Amino acid sequence: MGKALLVGGVVLLSTVDYPDYIASVIFLQGCGWHCKYCHNRHLQPIALSHSLPWEDILELLKSRRGFVDAVVFSGGEPLIQDALPDAITEVKNMGFLIGLHTAGAVPAMLAKVAPMTDWIGFDVKNDFKDYELITGVPNSGKTALESLKLLVALNVNFEVRITMYESLDTSVIVDLLKELSSIGVKTVALQKCRNAEEIVIEHPIFSDKILLEDISKYFENFFIR
Repeated sequence: MGKALLVGGVVLLSTVDYPDYIASVIFLQGCGWHCKYCHNRHLQPIALSHSLPWEDILELLKSRRGFVDAVVFSGGEPLIQDALPDAITEVKNMGFLIGLHTAGAVPAMLAKVAPMTDWIGFDVKNDFKDYELITGVPNSGKTALESLKLLVALNVNFEVRITMYESLDTSVIVDLLKELSSIGVKTVALQKCRNAEEIVIEHPIFSDKILLEDISKYFENFFIR
């Protein structure tokens, strides 16, 4: 592989990072967004000196063949790394399904790698016009929306995941879900938020069964996690 893939960590066995499959997860360094509820803040900076050697990771993955079905590239934000397409190709050639966790921060890279994947978990942060309140980055909502529309147009296998942090207003979520449905999103998962102590912070929407049932009708697949 040409450019080095900068890796911050590896989980060799996961049952939650790729729906219905056992996966290994590669956490890539670097993210230009700074979401309030991020649990991987240590991965936001890029530090070449702290990167795990890619050759060693490939050897670990070889030892997982027959035990895991998929390899998920997560982060950080995987799309900011130019070495991602080559890395996906190498892992795919080993016989693994390819998963990707992304917030769509680099649409051009997403257009390149999305057709190479078997499943994508796409994180939506907020109403697209108010993304900056979460990411701290101007125009991040416009970028995310561009990436999301790209996935719909490519007709790849993906789900939208929304972390239900405590201050996210229920009416905002309902409007956002309607917008996602109108765009053509078919699968949505509402995820419970955890604080720094890994304690679940229950959002009020999860206790409104009637509203959740109504929301679920917008999509082919609707999950609570």
